[in-house]
Amino acid sequence: MKSDNLFPLLQWYHEMGVDVAICNEPQNRFMVKEPIKITPVVKNESTPITAPSGHPAYSCQSLEELRQTMMNFTGCALKETAMNLVFADGNPKADLMLVGEAPGADEDRQGLPFVGQSGQLLDKVLGSIGLNRTKVYISNIIPWRPPGNRPPTTAEVAACQPFIERHIELVNPKILVLLGGVAAKTLLATNEGIVKLRGKWQSYQPTPTSPIIKTIATFHPAYLLRSPGQKAMVWRDALTIEKELSSSQ
Repeated sequence: MKSDNLFPLLQWYHEMGVDVAICNEPQNRFMVKEPIKITPVVKNESTPITAPSGHPAYSCQSLEELRQTMMNFTGCALKETAMNLVFADGNPKADLMLVGEAPGADEDRQGLPFVGQSGQLLDKVLGSIGLNRTKVYISNIIPWRPPGNRPPTTAEVAACQPFIERHIELVNPKILVLLGGVAAKTLLATNEGIVKLRGKWQSYQPTPTSPIIKTIATFHPAYLLRSPGQKAMVWRDALTIEKELSSSQ
């Protein structure tokens, strides 16, 4: 292909969400030596996501050990296409912990959660109730960016779920805020949508022996960028969180 034709092609790739090179060399997908065997996936919407037993996250005794274990983990293919592990940001001794879905492009480049447009909006929400990143702790269900910012699959969530469960257990916040449907459905083990879940206090317990944490779900900041009319709902949730924080101190 001539060089003057490359830019439109690259622009089209970018618009389609193709922003990661999976292989170092181009692959001819039309030359298949052996037939590809496709195993059908049976999706049962009534069954909550469950984490695998014997996961290495459960043996971690500190946040640094958990981070290192995640760096060495090979059980999630997203690690191969991501630039950085996005572990956490903020104060691990804070009373409030927020958990989102997965890193985006900005987060992947910087290795920190919520640093792009949605992160800037989250900072404004926190600031409206007198909080900032020195007073909260932030992480995600998925620590590696899915290519093209696609939603994580059920298998990817299940592979990473023990990490966030242990993460929450080690931080042991007084209040847990779940940002978006993926975080809420995963940690609350439910198939209800975020519209029904948001704004209601729930109980979350990382393991049967760990303390119960007061938990609330709200819309993800990325959703608010697409649907600014829902900001009022998040403002109400922020006031609810502020009131609970004040009463717990």
